[in-house]
Amino acid sequence: MNAINGISKSTSAFFVQAAISFGVSFVGAVGGILFLPLDPWQRLFLAMTVLFLVASSFTLAKVIRDQQEAASIRVRLDEARMDKLISEHNPFTTG
Repeated sequence: MNAINGISKSTSAFFVQAAISFGVSFVGAVGGILFLPLDPWQRLFLAMTVLFLVASSFTLAKVIRDQQEAASIRVRLDEARMDKLISEHNPFTTG
């Protein structure tokens, strides 16, 4: 995590590993659907399941990212408010 702006930056190696992992698992699932001795309705059911699994995985990743971004923005706003209050506070004045 970058201490200056609070943003976690993934390395390019992590990105490549995640992309390759996704590609291999997706190709494996599609290969299983195509080459297993199944009836057409079973193939369609598995294809639909893989499609929904991939779509829901992307949605879940986006929701988690959005929650983390919202939390970091809230924390930064709270810190800015506290800094402003502290900078405006003068303990030597009455009132």
